[in-house]
Amino acid sequence: MIDIPDGSRLSFGGEEFVFVELTEHMSLSGALRIQAITEALAELGIDGIIDICPSNASYMVRIDPDRCDPRSLREPLVDLHRRFVDTTDVVLSTEILEVPIFYDDPWTTETAMRFRDRHQSRSENDLEYITRINGFDSTDEFVTAHCGNPFIVTFMCFVPGNAESMQLVPDAMQLQAPKYVRPRTDTPERALGHGGAFATIYPARGAGGYQLIGRAATPVFDLSRRLPDFTDDPVLAKAGMIVKYRRIHHDEYDAIRDEVGIGAYRYRRAPVQFGLAGFFADPLSYNASLLRELADA
Repeated sequence: MIDIPDGSRLSFGGEEFVFVELTEHMSLSGALRIQAITEALAELGIDGIIDICPSNASYMVRIDPDRCDPRSLREPLVDLHRRFVDTTDVVLSTEILEVPIFYDDPWTTETAMRFRDRHQSRSENDLEYITRINGFDSTDEFVTAHCGNPFIVTFMCFVPGNAESMQLVPDAMQLQAPKYVRPRTDTPERALGHGGAFATIYPARGAGGYQLIGRAATPVFDLSRRLPDFTDDPVLAKAGMIVKYRRIHHDEYDAIRDEVGIGAYRYRRAPVQFGLAGFFADPLSYNASLLRELADA
């Protein structure tokens, strides 16, 4: 293990991987710093780098050892960490995308109630529980807070299409929730979950431990690439993408599902330049400007 002057720790996984841990705790500012470092690393175009995987408190670089000695990356990484000690001058070239969510839907609620023996609360469903522990008086207030400000993808997870995202709000406004005491053995496809400070959409049916609060009407993974937004890549989200959840009700959910079924649905999305200085100066006003760009798309 090698220390980087800013306190980060660099280690090697054989000849193919370089792992850098910036901190032992997760924060929005830390995650955005990682986005800046990894985006700049990609722009260097170093021969032999195959993949760069940012996460919430760390990142990993995969290399081809026949083209790049992993030890040779230490110097450029140290330079990038020094460059981005203060990220206020960073502008991320990304996009904002809208995902329609049926909050408090019957499918995730039914699933959650089947697993109360694995949950912190036996009497409440997941949405009621997460509402209470975050200090809201009603589930409607919680949903308004959850979909009122966008999220930024900080970590592409363990299943294709599964992307963890943190809400772009000051620390005091971050919505928090513990994971289940023991994971569920079932989660509906496209369920919207929230665990820790992170929201994610489950791309496929399977096990899970996040609190279930709704269901997306649209896929986040389309291996068949039937929908136009998946023509170039079966995975919807990318690290650094900004996601705005839009609350819908049952009728609109059904209508969108029909559009998806015939391959006609198009996501509302827009390219944006996400400037960290503007965001940190006034997060909520900056979010409003991002949402205006989405509305104009």
